[in-house]
Amino acid sequence: MSTEITERQQEIINVSLALITESGIQSLTIKNLAKRIGFAESAIYRHYENKIQILLAILDFFKRNTEQLFSNQLNSNENALVRIEKLFVTHFRKFANTPSLVAVIFSEEIFRNEKELSTKVAEIMNLNIASLTTIIKDGQQKGEIRNDIEASHLATMILGSLRMFVKQWSMSNYSFNLEKKGNELSNSIKTLLVP
Repeated sequence: MSTEITERQQEIINVSLALITESGIQSLTIKNLAKRIGFAESAIYRHYENKIQILLAILDFFKRNTEQLFSNQLNSNENALVRIEKLFVTHFRKFANTPSLVAVIFSEEIFRNEKELSTKVAEIMNLNIASLTTIIKDGQQKGEIRNDIEASHLATMILGSLRMFVKQWSMSNYSFNLEKKGNELSNSIKTLLVP
C-alpha cells in the first residue's frame, strides 16, 4: 500500500478511531464501520481488505506523525532536556486529543497474534528509541544529560514511563488531565536526567 492515502481512506481511519473511542477496539468491525459511514461493506473492502489493514493504516498514520515529532527534535539545536520535554508534551497532547490512538497503539493482546501489526508496532518503537537515544547522546556529549547511564537505557526508561503513564490514563477511563499531569512527569524525568 502506498504511503499516500485517499480522502476516503482517511475518512475510514477517522471513523475507525471514533468507533474505538466510543466502544473499544473490539467494536471496530467492517459491519459497524460501514453502518457508521453510511455505505455498503463492499465499499470499505475496496479501500481495505480487512480490519487488520485498517489498524495497519492507523499505525502508519501514527508512525508518520511520530517520525515528524522526533525529526523536529533531532534537528533542533536546543538543550537536549528541552527537546525531550517537547517530545513528551507533544505526545501527551496528541493522545489527549485522540484517545483512541492509545487503544490501538497499546493493544498488545490484539497484536500478539497478528504478525503484521506486531511488526509495525515494533518498527515504531525501535525508531522512537533510536531517535531518543540520539538526542540523549547529543545531550550527554554537551554535558546537558548525565552520562553515567547508557543513552539507550535512558531512552528505554523514558519511553517506558511515557507508555506506562498514558496506559494508566487510559485504564482510569481518562480520569485525569493527561497534559497537565504529563508535564509534571516530564519535569520529574528531567530532574533524573540532569548530571
